[in-house]
Amino acid sequence: MAWPDPRTTQNTGMGMGRSSVGTTTQSDVAYDEGLRTYMLKVYNYMASGVLLTGIVAMLFASSGMAADIMLGGGPLKWVIMLSPLAIVFAMSFGQNKFSTMTLQAMFWGFATLMGLSLSTIFLVYTGTSIAQTFFATAAAFLGLSLYGYTTKKDLSGWGSFLIMGVIGLIVAMVINIFLQSTIFAMAVSGIGVLIFAGLTAYDTQRIKSMYAYVAGTDMVGKVVIMSALNLYLDFINMFQFLLYFMGNQE
Repeated sequence: MAWPDPRTTQNTGMGMGRSSVGTTTQSDVAYDEGLRTYMLKVYNYMASGVLLTGIVAMLFASSGMAADIMLGGGPLKWVIMLSPLAIVFAMSFGQNKFSTMTLQAMFWGFATLMGLSLSTIFLVYTGTSIAQTFFATAAAFLGLSLYGYTTKKDLSGWGSFLIMGVIGLIVAMVINIFLQSTIFAMAVSGIGVLIFAGLTAYDTQRIKSMYAYVAGTDMVGKVVIMSALNLYLDFINMFQFLLYFMGNQE
């Protein structure tokens, strides 16, 4: 949801003098500087996580271990595939109990395991098409995140709709495991791109709004990491769905 900005409720009394105006201006400048620092940390964590995932995926695929493990169907394959999901749930439900350092370690572990899991794309698609899709996703992500950060429109109403869309996507993907329909998979991928595009803008605005409530508290570090995780998931999912359209198979 989009949290209200507490600054709009400050200094609304009658008869505001020049000293009050000056104080408000200084407060606004300090708030904006703090917000920029906060958002920069979120984006740095998110970008570093994506970079770590990409490096791990390339190294794991080039080593030949990805083909042996991820295409072999053994139990280790399922451990690698399900571990990131387990970490996301643990971070989401235990963020108030875990320390900031613990959440950091879990975030890097998650990004590493995601790299192992995504290594199979290098076995299926050409390196050129993967790179093209990555840069296309990065450009779209930057534009959508910038929109979410700068727009005056309240995007909080998108939240429930988009979350329901994600649940629908998961159900549709499970169904297509049995149907094995190319047309159905294409439709799911197209809808997936749109849903995670919307989530990118929605999450950015939500993350920005949260700063007003955690600024100056010991919760900032935790919120930065969890926010980076949300944007990471938006980026990676949008990349994977877009790769279905842009990827050229080996």
